[in-house]
Amino acid sequence: MAIVSIKGLTKRYGTTLAVDHLTLNVEEGEILGLLGPNGAGKSSTLLMLSTIIKPTEGTAEVGGFDIRKHPYQTRELIGIAFQEPKLFWVNTPWDILTWHAKVCGVKNPKRVTEEMLKELNLWEARKKYSHELSGGMKKRVEIAKVLIQRPKIAIVDEPTAQIDVAGKYQIWDKIRSLRDDGSTIILATNELSEADRLSDRIAIMYNGHLRVCDSPRNLKDSIPGGDVIDIKLEAQAEAETVAKLKSIEGIVDIALVKPEHVRLYLNRAEKMLPKIMRILSDIGVGIYSINMKEPSLDDVFFHYTGTELDESDEIPSVSSN
Repeated sequence: MAIVSIKGLTKRYGTTLAVDHLTLNVEEGEILGLLGPNGAGKSSTLLMLSTIIKPTEGTAEVGGFDIRKHPYQTRELIGIAFQEPKLFWVNTPWDILTWHAKVCGVKNPKRVTEEMLKELNLWEARKKYSHELSGGMKKRVEIAKVLIQRPKIAIVDEPTAQIDVAGKYQIWDKIRSLRDDGSTIILATNELSEADRLSDRIAIMYNGHLRVCDSPRNLKDSIPGGDVIDIKLEAQAEAETVAKLKSIEGIVDIALVKPEHVRLYLNRAEKMLPKIMRILSDIGVGIYSINMKEPSLDDVFFHYTGTELDESDEIPSVSSN
């Protein structure tokens, strides 16, 4: 059952279209990952859902309340951890979190705050002023707000930005526990591994548009061909090279990730690889490296957007269809 129903949600900033008629449901009790690069429209979507900014067009229902007509009731259901921590520079983590716990009606706010500070390795820094904290510490304080509040709907924007590897796993475990305790979570991230590890479903956003939404497994299974071969060449791929590869029976699709990086989608990669190498050798194409794998979320993002997540420019795709 959908606890959030987004209907044609649109946001313009002047002439910039940040979110373009987004329609999407969030099911109660799931972790929905919004995956996309910076500028994809993720943060604007979250800010509209939490009634911090107003939509240009469209609307959404959160827990049955229209965000335009019932913003106060909507806010009562939501807790948000912002992409950029919202900490006043003269406050300490202890002050911020105990105040937040009291405002949210948490029982035994001081005890709960102490436990959370210790769990997130912030206890020794509890009396430091915000301007004395590292970026990772500030991010932990921001996430702690939602973990203390335990809202019906938790919105977390880039939850592990500036966090070290050990801290990432710790926060991921906390987010899963929050979901297991009954919260629905909307997670915005540009990290493939984070989306893959945490999300029950992933909605890929790009240039303000929703490209696809499904479970990580179903998204990977949607890639043409059951295997992927990445070939990095010693020089740029010529038209003849692409044509020769396209002519091989069993190759389902081909994409140029970079001028010297060819990605093949096919079945039975281990049997096809010797033939592929022989053909490239026959036409004098030097191979720098070859990697054979099953489709990953990186392949999914490339397939639906034509670009890799860490790149800003469109990457041309060469289809065999």
